[in-house]
Amino acid sequence: MAYSAAAAATTPAVPSTATRRTSNPSPSTHPMKTLNPKSKTLKTTSLRYASPSAAADAARPHSETLKSRLASGETLYGLFLLTFSPDLAEIAGLSGYDYVVVDMEHGHGGVSAALPCLRALAAASTPAILRLPESSPTWAKKALDLGPAGVMFPMIESVRDAELAVSACRFPPRGVRGSAHTVVRASRYGIDDGYLEHYEEELLILCQVETETGVNEIGAIAAVDGVDCVHMGPLDLSASVGCLWDPGNRKVRELMRRAERGVLEGGNAYIGGFAMPHDGPEELKMRGYHMVSGAVDVGMFRNAAVEDVARFRMAPGPGGETVEAASKKEEEEYYSE
Repeated sequence: MAYSAAAAATTPAVPSTATRRTSNPSPSTHPMKTLNPKSKTLKTTSLRYASPSAAADAARPHSETLKSRLASGETLYGLFLLTFSPDLAEIAGLSGYDYVVVDMEHGHGGVSAALPCLRALAAASTPAILRLPESSPTWAKKALDLGPAGVMFPMIESVRDAELAVSACRFPPRGVRGSAHTVVRASRYGIDDGYLEHYEEELLILCQVETETGVNEIGAIAAVDGVDCVHMGPLDLSASVGCLWDPGNRKVRELMRRAERGVLEGGNAYIGGFAMPHDGPEELKMRGYHMVSGAVDVGMFRNAAVEDVARFRMAPGPGGETVEAASKKEEEEYYSE
């Protein structure tokens, strides 16, 4: 997977593509974005064991979803979270990112570590997407029960792969997702009586295309019913054609452009992707990407730390020398004695 060290501001909205699939927007509670809310109320008829305060909480409207924002023409800007730090998750949300991807594929954590991050993001009114370690119904089931706004399936190479991913997100008879909806966080632990009615409408399903084989099938993958977004993986794509150390290679760039055309011209799904040092978030936005992940928490901290140390090393010392030069001089004098 590809991660950029870039950290840019949230991108503004762009006009909608008329052929994109739509969903009914619901009211916004995001304090940092300008949205157009419409009313949508959940049922609360079976709250047999809920207190009056819990019933009132369950009855409040849903925030506007990622799907409804995409349908309204917004270009969404996000961050990948590999540290599984709830603090960094909350900071990312409060900073204005439209979504945060909690990465269980390359991050060290699993479902248990992801949950505090989802809670931190919820406190910041920021949607969370969970990237699965692998595309399997078991991982999808555990991730979906946490109640993320979206799930990302890695290494999708065929229509069959995409169909299985969608099936893992849907309850029978439309899919194979195991059901514990009466007690899991996704349904507010059973307090949301309307969960089964709205979960498909609100859940964003992202399929990652990361190999040349996947690019060859990308139009058909994007057309699979239930696939909302095709997300490009430029680093794995470069590796699949022998260019792991050269993701900016002309061959890789041509594959990326072909993949982009396959999704955008079909109009069946949105397209998302990672920014790279040679292909920044602004460039992706200009080419029509609907979801742009321009930063990763580890990369942002690494850059800030390296720059901080370098700035200190280059600062003049008491004698007007830089700290680095003074240290070197002291070392030379010590060994010359």
